[in-house]
Amino acid sequence: MIRFTVPGQPQGKGRPRVGKVAGNARLFTPAKTVAYEGLVAMAAQEAMAKAGRPMLEAPAGCNVFIDCQVPASWSAKKQRQALAGEILPGSKPDADNVVKAIFDGLNGVLWRDDVQVVDLRVRKRYAAVPCVRVEVWAVAPATVVQQALLEVA
Repeated sequence: MIRFTVPGQPQGKGRPRVGKVAGNARLFTPAKTVAYEGLVAMAAQEAMAKAGRPMLEAPAGCNVFIDCQVPASWSAKKQRQALAGEILPGSKPDADNVVKAIFDGLNGVLWRDDVQVVDLRVRKRYAAVPCVRVEVWAVAPATVVQQALLEVA
């Protein structure tokens, strides 16, 4: 299993923008998204190098833990409740957009392409230190016997 942390406030993947180049319309990814995906790639490369692991070629499973910053404008009581898990983050960034940014940053670094992800768990909570924690592992296809047992259960 490869584990790494992307420091800082989680960011969702920005929507493509339209710009003109030589009079022609062109879609481009916002600079903020490109920078965040670069940060993701750097964190993953460091974890891969430390573990001495090659890029995943097999199907992959992934846990993404999104730790959001508690708003500073909240009262001390409300901040404590958020850190205790009594208040959940129902605001931006959207969990699915954060996953898109993380996965796109991992393309060509940790795995060939994010289509390899076959198991995914996402959790979004408040935390004292904002970040995104990622765990990735290779998923072996179930054997015929294992598959039959799963279907019976």
